[in-house]
Amino acid sequence: MVNRLTRCIGLAVLLSVANVAPAEDFIIGAGATFPSTAYLRWANNYQMETGIRVYYNPTGSSDGVEQILHNTVEFGATDIPMTQEDLEKNGLIQFPSLVGGVVPVINLAGVAEGQLRLSGKVLADIFMGKIAKWNDARIAADNNSVKLPDLEINVVHRIDDSGLTRIFTSYLSQVSPEWKSGMGVGNTVPWKTGIGTHGSGGMASYVKSVSGSIGYLEYTYAMQDKINYAQLKNRDGSFVKPSEASFRAASIGIESSKCFCEPMINKSGKEAWPITSATFILVHKSADAKKVLEFFEWAYDKGDKRNLEAGYLHLPAETQKKVFNICWDQTPGIRFRMPWN
Repeated sequence: MVNRLTRCIGLAVLLSVANVAPAEDFIIGAGATFPSTAYLRWANNYQMETGIRVYYNPTGSSDGVEQILHNTVEFGATDIPMTQEDLEKNGLIQFPSLVGGVVPVINLAGVAEGQLRLSGKVLADIFMGKIAKWNDARIAADNNSVKLPDLEINVVHRIDDSGLTRIFTSYLSQVSPEWKSGMGVGNTVPWKTGIGTHGSGGMASYVKSVSGSIGYLEYTYAMQDKINYAQLKNRDGSFVKPSEASFRAASIGIESSKCFCEPMINKSGKEAWPITSATFILVHKSADAKKVLEFFEWAYDKGDKRNLEAGYLHLPAETQKKVFNICWDQTPGIRFRMPWN
């Protein structure tokens, strides 16, 4: 097991090679790729304001959980929340940092951004290889105003262990009984068709370069890389685009439990984006959590102003208040500077 001393030695070597002076104090986190754009942006601005460096390695949700359990990082990041029982068993605090969406991304010449419409059942059939061409009648039925090409569909999926894949397959399992029984939900699943890639970067690169392709990405990746995306039919039967409004419509009620782990996928609501999810931070219940919690306190207070630029939705003030009230209760002696304190 890698301990903190080993990590510090390794970090010192990296900083030396990069000709960068090591900071007196730093924070190390690892895990989910879903929020990595925001975390890296926060880290840069936090260092400029406080002098404290935050090193975040987007290695995937499962690795983030594994590393916090083994005390090899100060915080783990995961798109899949722990249950309250597992949090208590492992002496951890969990709280949401951001809300975002997973979007189907496409490379389809002649189709404008967000113009293509897909139902959940059709999307599942595409990713199972049951719909092989873009002008298939089942796609055309929801796209009367779109000229669909006679072109093979190139499915792209993740083959690494990915919380993003779990979110995506959780949605497909809810909208397609055949997907649920044959493919299931998981960080990895037994894909029956398509090309496998590693990481969101690999997914984005493939979809951008291969005509007729379809994959799934965090909304922030689709925005930043200017990749076309599809509308989805939500639970109420409305076709919606991913946006701040549609993520917010799906996130109502996130603060109703201590573990903040209410599902947002396929929620009711005329404007709700059907593949919306919070992403979570895990820290140990100890005095060592103080600097991590101060970083995320700062992010709630100041980092949120930059969230929408990166394609994320900040948490409502009341949710932020509840998050840190719970943190105070579970880490005696730690206090914060938020306006309500």
